Amino acid sequence: MEIRLQKYLADCGVASRRKCEEYILEGRVKVNGQVVTTLGTKVDADTDKIEYNNVLIKDNKNAFTYILLNKPIGYVTTVEDQFNRDTVLDLVKTSKRLVPVGRLDMYTSGALILTDDGDFVYKVTHPKHEINKTYIVTVKGTVEKEEIEQLKNGVQIDEYTTKPAKVKIININEEKNQTRVVITIHEGRNRQVRKMCEAIGKTVIALHRSKIGEIDVKDIPLGKWRYLTEDEVKHITNSKL
Repeated sequence: MEIRLQKYLADCGVASRRKCEEYILEGRVKVNGQVVTTLGTKVDADTDKIEYNNVLIKDNKNAFTYILLNKPIGYVTTVEDQFNRDTVLDLVKTSKRLVPVGRLDMYTSGALILTDDGDFVYKVTHPKHEINKTYIVTVKGTVEKEEIEQLKNGVQIDEYTTKPAKVKIININEEKNQTRVVITIHEGRNRQVRKMCEAIGKTVIALHRSKIGEIDVKDIPLGKWRYLTEDEVKHITNSKL
């Protein structure tokens, strides 16, 4: 069965279809040993030898899919929303039945993984696996050293005390009366970072999850996504971060 080259590459997890088109135009794709730069070229997945950056591409239709999205504000982290709000799946167009790995509230941006691998979802979201999540937080007011120590040691929110966290001040803007801090936790309770800040008397103005483990979204524009590499998936599933 013949299929357009860029669709085949995207289906195999190389990148989004648009990005695969760029790779073709850049001469990074070969079909049967020959560089192909014509968009729309059709290939036979059963008989043609297709390479990207000189690496043979295999059809992974039966393999799991792992996508890293840089979620913008205004999207809910769910497959369907009863209030017809925009969901993260509106941003990720794929034939796979993906689910978000954990949650980011509607007003939080940043790193979000989507997958069809249930074991992977459990690995990332269960606190016992201690997968770090790093947040860049802007709060109103000046955060004092004593308050940083409180966050590091654990604060009381709802009916529990948070586990020790890594916390560092990035900068203090006296003119705007704001402080930016980096907070790294491995728990994933509902609105936890916001509640931690409230526990020290600070209101969150902006919240962005920059990293899951060591997987960063700094090179992904808001609203865009990419496939996780095989090494990134193994990094999470084979080790505690």
